[in-house]
Amino acid sequence: MAQRAPGKHYRKGMTIRQLLAMFPDDAAAEAWFVKVRWPHGIACPHCGSVKVGEVKNRKPAPYRCRDCRKFFSVKTKTLMHSSNLGLQTWAIAYYLLATGIKGTSSMKLHRDLGITQKTAWFLAHRIRETWKYQQEPYIGPVEVDEAYIGGKESNKHASKRRNDGRGPVGKTAVIGVKDRTTNQIGAQVLSRTDKESLQGAVKARTDKGAVVYTDEHKGYSGLPNRETVKHSVGQYVNGQAHTNGIESFWALLKRGYYGTYHQMSRKHLDRYVTEFAGRHNDRRSSTLGQMAIMVQGADCKRLRYRDLVG
Repeated sequence: MAQRAPGKHYRKGMTIRQLLAMFPDDAAAEAWFVKVRWPHGIACPHCGSVKVGEVKNRKPAPYRCRDCRKFFSVKTKTLMHSSNLGLQTWAIAYYLLATGIKGTSSMKLHRDLGITQKTAWFLAHRIRETWKYQQEPYIGPVEVDEAYIGGKESNKHASKRRNDGRGPVGKTAVIGVKDRTTNQIGAQVLSRTDKESLQGAVKARTDKGAVVYTDEHKGYSGLPNRETVKHSVGQYVNGQAHTNGIESFWALLKRGYYGTYHQMSRKHLDRYVTEFAGRHNDRRSSTLGQMAIMVQGADCKRLRYRDLVG
């Protein structure tokens, strides 16, 4: 019997040695960032003009627009805007978050990049913003399921236990929609799990004619083209109806929760969910391709520290 190759064996990866050879310093990293951000030539991020000149002493910035006369760099008007970190550090951070399928903690970034844990935490959250983008409605069929993220009540200090029961008590609800056709996943945190909230999230991500596979949760009752599996009686596959794909995604997210991050605050949980969904959606690309997608996703976005913690 022939040995099966790993699921993503066709992807072109990148070793750490290759990474450091490609980005030996900030200058090499800058050349790559410029090429990825402006594949058709450098354009002013302020006015869009292509009439750009290089500043010989690179002060106050390496480029100057001849139309609006403003100075700029490859960081300008991106998530790297106003960052004091070198571009080599940013490139390595992109690599670590792209390849860490179970997530990359701020403590690991702190140790690997030689920066403070606080800076690493802020850096990681800015990179997570790159995975926030508008998706076309899924044509289906789609799998829909919800998960509950949070620590176990039994592991909490007695003063923090809610003592309201088991299961989702004290946890935050997250809904996920997976398109079987494209293998794309959309997930988001929910404040409630009532019928209106669940169905609203599903309808926002799916085409009107899409077949929807769910479990027997009453909140999905009334969805058009819905087929169900009854988990309560041990049924996990009913013809084409099952939610195994989206449940596999939840399993990976929870491994990241317990094994990498150990705790995800309710305030920032949606950012971590976006990270895992975005990385899943880009997994068909090579490692360098994933990094390029993330860099392009950073364009025209901004996340300031005071807004993150405010």
